[in-house]
Amino acid sequence: MGAALSPPPGCPAHSGGAGGGSAELRRLFGPEAEADPMALYEKLRAEHGPVAPVLLPGDVRAWLVLGHREILEVARTPSLFSRDSRHWRAMREGRIGPDHPLAPVTMWQPLCVFADGVEHRRLRQALTDSLSRFESRGIRRYVIRFTHQLIDEFEDAGHADLVEQFAEQLPLRVVTQLFGMEEEYGPRLVQAAKDLIKGTETAVESNNFITETLQRLVDRKRVSPGHDVGSKLIEHPARLTDEEVREHLRLTLVAANEPTVNLIANTLRLLLTDRRFRATLAGGHTTLPDALEQVLWDEPPQTTTIGRWATGDTQLAGRQIKTGDLLVLGLAAGNRDPAVRPNLSVPLHGNRSHLAFAAGPHECPGRDLGRAIADTGIDTLLSRLPDIRLTVPKEELRRDNALMSQRLVSLPTSFTPPRRAGRPKAGENGPATRQPLPPPVSQPHTDTPHQKRLSVSTGPTGTVAGAQPPDKPNRASRWATVRRRVRNGR
Repeated sequence: MGAALSPPPGCPAHSGGAGGGSAELRRLFGPEAEADPMALYEKLRAEHGPVAPVLLPGDVRAWLVLGHREILEVARTPSLFSRDSRHWRAMREGRIGPDHPLAPVTMWQPLCVFADGVEHRRLRQALTDSLSRFESRGIRRYVIRFTHQLIDEFEDAGHADLVEQFAEQLPLRVVTQLFGMEEEYGPRLVQAAKDLIKGTETAVESNNFITETLQRLVDRKRVSPGHDVGSKLIEHPARLTDEEVREHLRLTLVAANEPTVNLIANTLRLLLTDRRFRATLAGGHTTLPDALEQVLWDEPPQTTTIGRWATGDTQLAGRQIKTGDLLVLGLAAGNRDPAVRPNLSVPLHGNRSHLAFAAGPHECPGRDLGRAIADTGIDTLLSRLPDIRLTVPKEELRRDNALMSQRLVSLPTSFTPPRRAGRPKAGENGPATRQPLPPPVSQPHTDTPHQKRLSVSTGPTGTVAGAQPPDKPNRASRWATVRRRVRNGR
């Protein structure tokens, strides 16, 4: 594909001989990265420290920032490390064309994520204002409704793959409703968004499909506005163009979908395989939202994010960064930086300084939406299926490792099918009555910290336990039953 960037001073490839040449640099794609990206990050940390030279698809050179402090420094200093990809030397020299695998996530677009300063504030404010028009309670009602619909589709079978049949389906169904889209767009958009984030050979085609679909939506909302994100963007005082509206809808769709899919799947995997993790939650030592934060530390939905571009020659952790160099933020590696977590088994006690949503002015705009979908979806699922259990050994669970994320391939489970007669409909009189969730049969992970001890006194909407809306099961009573089960050793 394109030629590599010139190796900066201090880079092992700066000169010939041992360690020289692009072939000596480690790739963030291919067999080694796909087999175990976390192990690769630790090798790079051991070899180079907090900032390591790497190769991206097409053997394009970049810097991978591994240190927690260094990631914050880059993310919080847009004057030195811009989000505007037009600074990228490889792109200016024509080595990154529209057909390059990195093009969908690096080609400049009229988006807040590719802007800095005043323009960034204008676009970002329009997006955050439009999303904030939908209060968390309203979003959670969408989540509850679609969660019940998904469970209704597989409940009678007594088994389900919670990745394919639940985690991959829920976020985008909610987002399409917030956008005012027809539900039939969901399945194809799910596949296209997944393909885009992987950076596959068909990523450009998937990106085009998403763009065309959203353009039709913008055209329709210009004529017939409604109470939805697209209409709010169009009406915003920032006076976004049609292209800006369309691209910010695309940003929200991708940012709210893929990371939330991974957050739901990773949390469910821990609940089903780690006795200590689930006992901490079921025993009332933490709430589900705080358990999600622990997952965001240990298994962030995105492992890396591309990118930042140097606006001038500078230094970072002793490395000479040249004007136009690309920097990739290693979010998962930063969360495991020994400088901030010397012992991964030590409890974090509600610490939210993780990098799962990046940091600085470009922190993920969909982070609160993703949290609300994951929290409410998982809680509703466990209320409907309290005796759910994994049907394969945890060692057989596989991940699909891509450049920017680790996706759980499947999560096969079984549970007690509902009673055929007298079963209330979903969302009317609460979930069907079942036996409480038992402890998992597999051994616990030794590197999963205990959670902070907190009382389960409120639901995800902030209401007092026992005062939830009629379509929301009583969380406190459910966990009280599970706690009794755990105390009795059953």
